[in-house]
Amino acid sequence: MKRILITGGAGFIGSHVVRLFVKEYPEYEIFNLDLLTYAGNLENLRDVELEDNYTFLKADINNAEEIETLFEKYKFDNVIHLAAESHVDRSINDPLIFVKTNIIGTLNLLNAARKYWDNFTNKVFYHISTDEVYGTLGDDGLFTENTPYDPNSPYSASKAGSDHFVRAYGETYGLPYIISNCSNNYGPNQFPEKLIPLFINNILNKKELPVYGDGKYTRDWLFVKDHAAAIDLAFHQGRIKETYNIGGFNEWQNIDLIHILCKLMDIKLGRNEGDSAKLITYVKDRPGHDKRYAIDADKINNELGWKPSVTFEEGLEKTINWYLSNHKWLQNVTSGVYQGYYSKQYN
Repeated sequence: MKRILITGGAGFIGSHVVRLFVKEYPEYEIFNLDLLTYAGNLENLRDVELEDNYTFLKADINNAEEIETLFEKYKFDNVIHLAAESHVDRSINDPLIFVKTNIIGTLNLLNAARKYWDNFTNKVFYHISTDEVYGTLGDDGLFTENTPYDPNSPYSASKAGSDHFVRAYGETYGLPYIISNCSNNYGPNQFPEKLIPLFINNILNKKELPVYGDGKYTRDWLFVKDHAAAIDLAFHQGRIKETYNIGGFNEWQNIDLIHILCKLMDIKLGRNEGDSAKLITYVKDRPGHDKRYAIDADKINNELGWKPSVTFEEGLEKTINWYLSNHKWLQNVTSGVYQGYYSKQYN
């Protein structure tokens, strides 16, 4: 039996990880810790909230005393750490909150694990990070696990810092850890500040589709359920003190992705072909915008046998179908502060 603390489990990626672990491992006790900020939503987990092996804990990883109290009470023996501020534009506007959550919050969890794990046998601190810590690529090449860190935004700098602290605790204190760095996730339940759900919502409401710069920024796209499956494999079979890059083998320029999305939305909404594309508006570029990210995921494929289960086109259609079938969810999360502040921002 394992008692696993999953932080950020009410968020986008976290909710898919929580669901997978609750359903696939009924012998485990799964504790979902989330502060329920704007991107955390317990509606994401309605289908598992009554399961016997699931417990929700509303708590703040920035509160060291609160985290230590929970470790002492529930005796977690493993941590899967996803809780983070993750939106680049918000990090540009307010870097300090990213430092607090992504670095100090991670340190609070590391300190609690070091204090309450009497020995490190059968323990693991699994830290989920991002490909953005590596900086930007030119037209060629891929990020590998050995690519030097070169973060260019306050967000990626804060994640790089947290990665370094996890490794430092492994080397200094012997804390057993695994780190994975993933590419851009997409899929059901994603808060509509990121490109794909934002544009789906804007198309539904016939609002403009803001494209940064020339739209030729390139990203590698990873379907969130494939990411959750990779986390499952790395947690159970990954080597301690190793890093695994997780990517979708799906490189797309933003503008090409947007045109595919517009075409699919026109078909599904019964609109004339080209109606959604007319909403595209080019806007002033983001400061320090990384030109290209692309992940080499050969290591996790060769060692653990993981690979994406869907093509980007298949995953995008599944994603669109989910949002079109969950109008109430979308309306709930796009009320209030979101409409006033995030409606033209995405990463």
